[in-house]
Amino acid sequence: MLDYESLRLIWWALLGILLIGFAVMDGFDLGTAILLPFVGKSDLERRVIINTVGPVWEGNQVWFILGGGAIFAAWPALYAASFSGFYLAMILVLATLILRPVSIKFRSKMEAPLWRRIWDWTLFASGMVPSLVFGVAFGNLFLGVPFGFDGDLRFHETITLWSLLNPFALLVGLVSLSMIVMHGAAWLNLKTDAMVQARARRILPFAALAFALLFVLAGLWLSQLDGYRIVGAIAHDGPSNPTAKSVARIAGGWLASGRQWPAVVLALLGAGGAVLLRARPLLAFLCSALVPASVIAAAGLALFPFLLPSSTNPDVSLTVWDASSSKLTLAVMLGATALLLPIVLAYTAWVYRVMRGPVRAQDISDHSKTAY
Repeated sequence: MLDYESLRLIWWALLGILLIGFAVMDGFDLGTAILLPFVGKSDLERRVIINTVGPVWEGNQVWFILGGGAIFAAWPALYAASFSGFYLAMILVLATLILRPVSIKFRSKMEAPLWRRIWDWTLFASGMVPSLVFGVAFGNLFLGVPFGFDGDLRFHETITLWSLLNPFALLVGLVSLSMIVMHGAAWLNLKTDAMVQARARRILPFAALAFALLFVLAGLWLSQLDGYRIVGAIAHDGPSNPTAKSVARIAGGWLASGRQWPAVVLALLGAGGAVLLRARPLLAFLCSALVPASVIAAAGLALFPFLLPSSTNPDVSLTVWDASSSKLTLAVMLGATALLLPIVLAYTAWVYRVMRGPVRAQDISDHSKTAY
């Protein structure tokens, strides 16, 4: 059996993989929803756009559920602190994610132009709000979140929705939004043709440039912020107790290790590749997918070993070493993951192979009664 320290590191990496899976797979869904009113000029074009994601969005969103389940089972202290502290933000995200399938399903129920325009803009909101809020949440991780524990490990916090909407977090939210728009444009470039593809291809360079500029600006701002560092020894294989350590604030500490720089470079190269290769849609989409994967990897590596820093009492910040489930729980979950995750990946690959190829206006016209 693996030792406790290794299991904690493996589950930290698996959590990152699940978040990357959600950002890459569901990211183009969200980006497509944001671009819907702007890339689709007619009802037929908008139906083409919706049908590029209609068969796959449910499977893509499973990555979000898997991520939440992994946090609940592997990192219960993180789950309790984040889901209660970010409660209103999470409700806002869940409400808009629920609106996405409602918009896709209800839009086709009536042909009235006003009815369909309402659901088009509802679908737009269902893409924009989660993209922005997820970025805001990541921004607040670097600032620290106002929470703590008492001597009996009872959680308390002073987090409000408005406190999360601070300037740095909003900047990171814009980084996330521009990244998702770029990813959606790359997807539409791959999955459509004619004027829809041409408009998506024109948007792609602007979204990539916006992402690169905002990403660099956020990095420069981050270099001026205090980072956290564990002071003294901490048991990597001891029981989870976030109150049993000392943490110091270090100017520019989040970037001091340098672990994140390869991922930062890959994110910028991915954005550039998506633009330069946009005439080759599959390669452009793969480059675009590299961007959210690299951004999340860079954030995780910069924060390591912290999972949820506390701004009011840094000593009780949640880390990889003191916020996990028991050794037995992590080991059993790892066995189940090793068995089931390859099946999920194989099925996902099969679905995308079956659904390969662009969605054309003629396809919608030929299946007008069954297509979205």
